Amino acid sequence: MRWNLELQRVRSAIVGYTFAVACVAIALGLALPLQYYQFRDVEVPLLTLAIAITTWYAGNGPAVVAILLSAVCFDYFFTEPLYSLEISTRDLPYFFIFALWGLIIAVFSAVRRRIEDSLRQAQEELAERAVELEAANKELEAFAYSVSHDLRAPLRHVAGYAELLQKQASSLLDDKSRHYMKTILESAKRMGDLIDDLLSFSRIGRAEANKAVVNLEQLVAQVVAELGQQTSGREIAWKIGPLPVCHGDRSMLKVVVVNLLSNAVKFTRIRPRAEIEIGCADRRENQVELFVRDNGAGFDMQYVNKLFGVFQRLHRPEEFEGTGIGLATVQRIIHRHGGEVRAEGAIGQGATFYFSLPKV
Repeated sequence: MRWNLELQRVRSAIVGYTFAVACVAIALGLALPLQYYQFRDVEVPLLTLAIAITTWYAGNGPAVVAILLSAVCFDYFFTEPLYSLEISTRDLPYFFIFALWGLIIAVFSAVRRRIEDSLRQAQEELAERAVELEAANKELEAFAYSVSHDLRAPLRHVAGYAELLQKQASSLLDDKSRHYMKTILESAKRMGDLIDDLLSFSRIGRAEANKAVVNLEQLVAQVVAELGQQTSGREIAWKIGPLPVCHGDRSMLKVVVVNLLSNAVKFTRIRPRAEIEIGCADRRENQVELFVRDNGAGFDMQYVNKLFGVFQRLHRPEEFEGTGIGLATVQRIIHRHGGEVRAEGAIGQGATFYFSLPKV
């Protein structure tokens, strides 16, 4: 093994130094005929190019050989007296400038090659980490799905027996005990909602996207009609602008629209007259950006990065119900479509959510 490594190192060195000699020979072979046909001062660019190529492909050792050979060729063929290694006093500065220039080119090429090698290595490591992260995310999704699924059965038992106990022993319980039972049932329901939302969130990452042409105007109109049945008695002013046709999975995009419009309905509950607007904000070369704007409770922009995290909520549960999964689901779906999600808002002044989708 060690002998093979030494042999390989020797072969590599021989190839590198041979490459240096060949580069200088080619440069000289081009410079001499050009000089013969009255093309002046071509030797310096050609020889320095040979030095740069040698440094780039063969490394520092062969680069030193290329510099020495180029200096000798420059002195022998292109400085007075010609065809002699003697350097006249008049040409001495010119000769040293050439040698210095060759050295600078070699150093520059070596540094640039080192930087490009480092960048290439960093990119390869980044791709490997991206693959590892994707695998870890899939394992985490599978774990979350499994845990959430397995939690449903014991939770149903807790809620079921608590309801039976409440019905059968209600007359025997005092007010404090009945309050405890009510708290148990409400907590079980909330945990059930969390589990259901977590399962839905996991399914989004596992489900295959069936992309097709989606008419967003029809999709939004459908969701608004469904929400209208749930918000009877409230005054909600819907403003729906012209919406484009996009390319995506219709069922997933409906989840996006349902979550964003449901949030707008929920957080405008504090207003006597809710105002909710859906429109197209920007048309880019390959994407369209849409928005959902409301005049609801809003949020503090310093916490905007928490909005799209799982179980992250900026309002107390007693103010606005929710599990903190909806916006995380929106972000996951939009990312799967190659788009981005962002939000703007202010406390008491409403919020606007933007999301981009690919054009048809």
